[in-house]
Amino acid sequence: MQNKTSILTDSVVEKEVVFETKDLNLWYGEVHALKNINLTIHEKEVTAIIGPSGCGKSTYLKTLNRMVELVPGVRTSGTINYNGKSILDKSMQVEELRTRVGMVFQKPNPFPKSIYENVAYGPKIHGIRNKLVLDEIVEKSLRGAYIWDEVKDRLHENAYSLSGGQQQRLCIARCLAIEPDVILMDEPTSALDPKSTLKVEELIRELKGDYAIVIVTHNMQQAARISDQTAFFLDGEVVEFDKTNVIFNDPSDRRTEDYINGRFG
Repeated sequence: MQNKTSILTDSVVEKEVVFETKDLNLWYGEVHALKNINLTIHEKEVTAIIGPSGCGKSTYLKTLNRMVELVPGVRTSGTINYNGKSILDKSMQVEELRTRVGMVFQKPNPFPKSIYENVAYGPKIHGIRNKLVLDEIVEKSLRGAYIWDEVKDRLHENAYSLSGGQQQRLCIARCLAIEPDVILMDEPTSALDPKSTLKVEELIRELKGDYAIVIVTHNMQQAARISDQTAFFLDGEVVEFDKTNVIFNDPSDRRTEDYINGRFG
């Protein structure tokens, strides 16, 4: 029995690093919003980012696909490597990066189009025009977001006719349609009811088999339920980053323990 255990231990496959952030600093004008961030994101894992409002969680998330650069006056130092290549290098095509690194926002934001056109939009932008190919992509993406059975007879209805939870899963399907490597989620269930929240959480657990997922959440229970790794941010710094069960059950920093137990934040 002992030999069997050691064989299983030795056979664990090391997961590939997708994002590696080293000494990242970010300023909004004179405001130092991120301070010496060091984080590693692995494939096929959910990484949760927790912390009180204004601590830099969403700012960090938006550095990973360079959406933060849309804010005037932003400047950065340090490095963010994606699959070993610096995303801050001038040779990095932002459009290509955002194709590989998809994003789901806090509030569902479907386009004012049909359910079908919402999902087909990204592939069309990338030059796919064949109707049969688009049909396959739409079905595969909606199935991947666990919403196909709910909408397969409504594909040409306006996406706004869906419930909030369905709209969020549609936005996830829209993200999947461009076949990203990474999915960034900025509090994706904060606007949803408990039932819809559980459906999205189930979906996240399924998706991590194929994607690296980074989720910002205020919900401690959610982070504990769905993530493999958790980073605790406070005042623009990473206080602690470790396996989720360690962060929640045996944190090394008193501030992490105080936050998780609701003493502030």
